[in-house]
Amino acid sequence: MLETSARLLRLLSLLQTHREWSGADLAERLGVTPRTVRRDVDRLRELGYPVNASRGTGGGYQLGAGAELPPLLLDDDEAVAVAVGLRTAAGHGIEGIGETSVRALAKLEQVLPNRLRRRVGALNAFTVPMLRGPGTSAVDASLLTELAAVCRDSERLRFEYRDHGGSASRRTVEPLRLVCTERLWYLVAWDLDRDDWRTFRVDRITPKPPHGPRFEPRTPPAADLAAYVSQGVSTRAYAAHAVIRLLVPVEEARLRISPSAGVLEPESEGTCLLRTGAASLDLMVIRVMMLGFDFEVVEPAELTDHIRTVRDRLDRALQRTGSTTGRVSGVPNGGRVFPVSGQCS
Repeated sequence: MLETSARLLRLLSLLQTHREWSGADLAERLGVTPRTVRRDVDRLRELGYPVNASRGTGGGYQLGAGAELPPLLLDDDEAVAVAVGLRTAAGHGIEGIGETSVRALAKLEQVLPNRLRRRVGALNAFTVPMLRGPGTSAVDASLLTELAAVCRDSERLRFEYRDHGGSASRRTVEPLRLVCTERLWYLVAWDLDRDDWRTFRVDRITPKPPHGPRFEPRTPPAADLAAYVSQGVSTRAYAAHAVIRLLVPVEEARLRISPSAGVLEPESEGTCLLRTGAASLDLMVIRVMMLGFDFEVVEPAELTDHIRTVRDRLDRALQRTGSTTGRVSGVPNGGRVFPVSGQCS
């Protein structure tokens, strides 16, 4: 009996991770005969799990949505609460659980009855989130679950993509993983037309089904995909690159520098390296100064020259301000221009 129960759980797990399984594939995975698979599917149906079956050469078994939730899982209110919680976690990019929430939501929505889907949809439609970063668009949870599904099932994805300037293009990719930051979601995928790995912002993706066919996943472009995306959006995407030594521990730097602003690497007990990018070295100077940390330029050497230029310009501005007197039309307090005091940062 224990062996049968364990096999049923294993069968249910397989049905939840693939859209459709053939009887032969399930029998091979479970180490049983196709006849035993048919009996086990009947047992799952008796327990309330909606397992659909299709006949023919391309037929198989698929877990579908039923009239009610299967027993011993969640009641209606619990199911709605879990779905809303997962949507919130997925949409807000909560650290450490974002991608897990999307995978769990994809499984849950597969078996939600229509009446509960409407309740969850109403809560989602009439809830206004505040945790949205500047210059970003909200990502619908259904889009995240759709992308998670094609990643899971290794299916080709076709979509329209808008770049930062608003220009649209059609893409066909082999999706690999979703990666989330504190404000944005990204899709890492192999672009078939460009024959290379690409990173796409999810809020700029509009899927164009049907998806497929399935493909054999390629070797990922990096072992650490989070670091790969961070470097891509903070460094590789820009014309000017720099390596900066920050004179603070990496833990302190991470409190102020997000993964989308640069890649941090620990160096010593009191220093760390920041790899970042900007549209130009002039803008790089501003970016580095705004970090609020003491620093040293590791590379490029040209960045030091730009910093000296900015320093000299600021010195001249302070000298002019400190020596200027007289009246200026429309300025209160008799029109006097007071010297700047205090620390300049």
